[in-house]
Amino acid sequence: MNSNLMVTKRSGERETIDLEKIHRVITWAAKGLQNVSVSEVELRSHLQFFDGIPTEAIHETIIKAAADLISPESPDYQFLAARLAIFHLRKKAFGRFEPPKLYDHLTKLVELGKYDTHILADYSKDEIDLLDSYIDHWRDMNFSYAAVKQLEGKYLVQNRVTHEIYESAQFLYILVAACLFAKYPKETRLQYVKNFYDATSTFKISLPTPIMAGVRTPTRQFSSCVLIECDDSLDSINATASSIVKYVSQRAGIGINAGRIRALGSPIRGGEAFHTGCLPFYKYFQTAVKSCSQGGVRGGAATLFYPIWHLEVESLLVLKNNRGVDDNRVRHLDYGVQLNKLMYQRLIKNQDISLFSPSDVPGLYDAFFADQVEFERLYNLYEADSTIRRNTIKAVELFSLMMQERASTGRIYIQNVDHCNTHSPFDPSIAPIKQSNLCLEIALPTKPLNNINDPEGEIALCTLSALNLGAIKELSELESLSDLAVRALDNLLDYQDYPIKSAQLGSMNRRTLGIGVINFANYLAKNGKRYSDGSGNNLTHKTFEAIQFYLLKASMNLAKEQGACPLFNETTYAKGILPIDTYKRALDNVCDEPLHMDWESLRSDIQQYGLRNSTLSALMPSETSSQISNATNGIEPPRGLISVKASKDGQLKQVVPDFDKLKDQYELLWNMPSNEGYLTLVGLMQKFVDQSISANTNYDPTRFDNQKVPMQTLLKDLLTAYKLGVKTLYYHNTRDGASDQHDDITSVEKEDDDCAGGACKI
Repeated sequence: MNSNLMVTKRSGERETIDLEKIHRVITWAAKGLQNVSVSEVELRSHLQFFDGIPTEAIHETIIKAAADLISPESPDYQFLAARLAIFHLRKKAFGRFEPPKLYDHLTKLVELGKYDTHILADYSKDEIDLLDSYIDHWRDMNFSYAAVKQLEGKYLVQNRVTHEIYESAQFLYILVAACLFAKYPKETRLQYVKNFYDATSTFKISLPTPIMAGVRTPTRQFSSCVLIECDDSLDSINATASSIVKYVSQRAGIGINAGRIRALGSPIRGGEAFHTGCLPFYKYFQTAVKSCSQGGVRGGAATLFYPIWHLEVESLLVLKNNRGVDDNRVRHLDYGVQLNKLMYQRLIKNQDISLFSPSDVPGLYDAFFADQVEFERLYNLYEADSTIRRNTIKAVELFSLMMQERASTGRIYIQNVDHCNTHSPFDPSIAPIKQSNLCLEIALPTKPLNNINDPEGEIALCTLSALNLGAIKELSELESLSDLAVRALDNLLDYQDYPIKSAQLGSMNRRTLGIGVINFANYLAKNGKRYSDGSGNNLTHKTFEAIQFYLLKASMNLAKEQGACPLFNETTYAKGILPIDTYKRALDNVCDEPLHMDWESLRSDIQQYGLRNSTLSALMPSETSSQISNATNGIEPPRGLISVKASKDGQLKQVVPDFDKLKDQYELLWNMPSNEGYLTLVGLMQKFVDQSISANTNYDPTRFDNQKVPMQTLLKDLLTAYKLGVKTLYYHNTRDGASDQHDDITSVEKEDDDCAGGACKI
């Protein structure tokens, strides 16, 4: 290559390109990595250099050259590319590779208005210098390339207009910890900050997008999920839309329960006019959701819930369908269809389902959630009353329409409302669960607002985090990690702002948390277990028992110190009822693992001291945050040993963790013969998880005659999930040969964002 090429510096000054300096940087980045070639990266880079190339472009060319070499034969190029990207990122942020002292960095960014002023007010310079000594900036070198690009694109404090970066990852982690434990007693808080920093920066605890991007900045809203219930009145519909706008603008994913809105043609004002039905109001909510871009971190998105027995259901099920015209479609929302035992029984018995407008059948809508026996009584009563307006449809036709739309769009979700209430931390007669969220893992009580300041309404918020199962060697390690996660998230509830009073009241009274897992596929592979053959059943039972036990114990200990949450009396825990008491007994037929933890002592302690938090667990998808931790998504099997995720930064290749040791142990998604083994594991997790689980169903058409998945198979999986106590079903994924390459080594996936773009990914 011509070494006389000129490079253009940021100042506009030109000088001869320094190939030796480039060589030194790439050699430094390659140290200790296997099967990477410095000369190959140099060669690929040099081919793209040109006379007058800007300094910035040189760095980016070298990084891309290394990233393009990531392959099953040479997976360590993901770390070479990452180190080069970290080098470049620090130069942009600090003007040099070595980060500044924490106090200097903090002072500068507070002055710039990028960091919250409270940090300097709450901590002395001596304390900040001690925090600085806790930081290990070399942990930046453990990120994969995909992780660095996600950090740079979503999490690091920056100017999204000029693309200036202001910090590096270790400052992010230490300052999140410092903010969350700022109000702890001075004699203990620094130790908690250090422990939480270590747990997050070594990827043992994974944090969601709102916390990573927002804590330490002046914006103080960090709940990932917001549940808003709408009543059947114009005042409530307007209050719902206003609430959506408020929370979408603050980075939250939205769940909307609009199932109570009366059907088209219903009388209003005593028959003075006919009701326009659901569609105009769903469109109104869609406009509210899409009104804000969430500051470039992610776009607004929502899932809207309604019952399968709603009079308009046949029109509602096709709202996302690409056929039809805009007038009868609302395509930019996702939908959750609500089912219960009676609806499934009608399907199994090949009977009819009667469709009603909730406004015509008093008490039916409330009983659907709160009391299954009463619902069935009222439903039969209204069916026998010929004066009540209804449509009648064969159950198999209605279920088939629902599953057809679920298959064609991938985004018609399922909520089994009876499981959400009978196997729940809440007493359904007082605080029924009427909806979930964007990703179908949150299950919390809500009450509709009649105006934006309605003190009687309740917006439910859930604050999320996840434990990295791939980072632990013994289940006992989960005890201290659970304690840290519960304390940090509980502090967050007091630390954050609440733009709407009913959300603040709900959060302060219930103090709900949702702690899940990432890297489950890696955990199975490390233990030589599989999703599909039952070999993972007992391990899954034992693991999730330990997780829920330790989370409950942590919350009970916190209640000893700070008191139980004010509405603890509305939980089933207050009555001494634990998840192990209310699970679906069908699970006993697929798993014979005994209970290992001392649940009776815990039951006694909870009844004596209460719990600080009404809920503690929820299994979220964690698409983006799992990339940060170089982990597999949530509980999902990987599609390929290398995933190529299409994002706004281009194609990001990510290799499964422990590739060299475990590449033959991973069970890949499209190698699984059916959904049955996976759904069984989800049922076993749900036995312990007190909220819900983002669980997907996956289908490869090439396994079936005529390359078409039979409706019988779709319905069988739906019934299997119900039988095993699964509360919710999230995506329906269909294998596309064009994007999922059939060698099962590499898969190409569209990146879904956390609680946004239609997907809540923690």
